Amino acid sequence: MTSRPARRRGAALEEAILGAAVDELTESGYAGLTMDKVAARAGTNKNAIYRRWPNRLALGIAAYRRLATAVPVPDTGSLREDALALLRGANRHWSSPLGAVLRELLAAAGGASELVAQLQDQSGIAAPWLTALGRAVARGEAAPEALHPRVATVAVVLLRNEFVVRGVPTAPDDVLIEIVDEVYLPLVRNRAPS
Repeated sequence: MTSRPARRRGAALEEAILGAAVDELTESGYAGLTMDKVAARAGTNKNAIYRRWPNRLALGIAAYRRLATAVPVPDTGSLREDALALLRGANRHWSSPLGAVLRELLAAAGGASELVAQLQDQSGIAAPWLTALGRAVARGEAAPEALHPRVATVAVVLLRNEFVVRGVPTAPDDVLIEIVDEVYLPLVRNRAPS
């Protein structure tokens, strides 16, 4: 008589599903992610997945969040160099296979602001920029009024625009330099109180 493996529940089942979704995203991207494939890989059924994630996009975002890592914040002593280092890191990430998954998820999320917010929170958009900008304010390189998430992240949002709107596979370094020198630095240095 062969014994059946114990039925997984709760956190163990959720871990198995997320692990399977991560593997599917890594191998096939968001376009290849299906509930059937994830269920088969996790050794469960689709109902178990749908009880935890309402749709494929929510599962894809949860899996991406598992894959994404925190961005180290450069500290070169210069706001320009820190901003360029952050942009170059974002450019490398968005040009990578994992970045392609992120772009697919952002496109699929469309106007679903809560899902886009989950992706942006995990991909660490605001935190490293606010840290670098806070250091620059302390050094006198930027106006204290620039310490606002929308202002701090304008450079990376412009870079994201290159990928999402223009569809570039990677942004040339001269575009990154232009974003920093022509938009970001003038904005944060000349920001006046409102």
